Amino acid sequence: MRRFSRVRTLLLRLEWPTILAIVLVVAAIALAVWPLHSRQGATPAATATEAPPLPAGPPWIHGRADARFTVTLYADLECPYCQGYFPQLKRWIDAHPDVNLQWHHLPLAMHEPAAGNEARLAECAGEVEGQAGFWRAVEWIYGHTQGEGQGLRAGIAYPGMTPALQACLDSPRPQEVVQRQTEEAQRARVSGTPSLQLQDRRTGKAMALAGPIEGDALLSAMDLLTHSEK
Repeated sequence: MRRFSRVRTLLLRLEWPTILAIVLVVAAIALAVWPLHSRQGATPAATATEAPPLPAGPPWIHGRADARFTVTLYADLECPYCQGYFPQLKRWIDAHPDVNLQWHHLPLAMHEPAAGNEARLAECAGEVEGQAGFWRAVEWIYGHTQGEGQGLRAGIAYPGMTPALQACLDSPRPQEVVQRQTEEAQRARVSGTPSLQLQDRRTGKAMALAGPIEGDALLSAMDLLTHSEK
């Protein structure tokens, strides 16, 4: 009690500006210490939102590996509609972590041989550099192709060409992947690009969509798949 009386007497003798300064200093110390205490007391659950690693492709996936929904894009690297739609769709995927993007090759006969050559280049970039390498190659191709089967502009060479990538291009592996995916698209009766398939990975239900599809329409399709599980 005597100690409290002494503190009380001291406070009464101090002027209000001095008291206010003391209060602000104590508050600043508390704010500095609290985040440190919170970090020290954090549980493993605090990192539960970290995305698991993507599997080695193909298929090539952009976004979170654990996303509930997958948008499969059937695309031709010489298709001008795909060329304009791809960056738009990729940005939308980046803004919606519950959806990931999966690439499906569908080089159209009218765009050969350029479309097939570019598909094999993207495949080999993925084989050599992984998921990120594949998507970089797709972006580079769309940024440098003339489209409509005309191929890359004259004098343009892929900047990521390495002996390993060239060895892949000289092998039958990329053509086997592209041919298999083309045949799968044909069996699914997908004949135009860009085309989409939206799948709810929780229920396995899927919906075919003729692209290009705006983000709001994709959200509506996701709602339909979600409500259809009830």
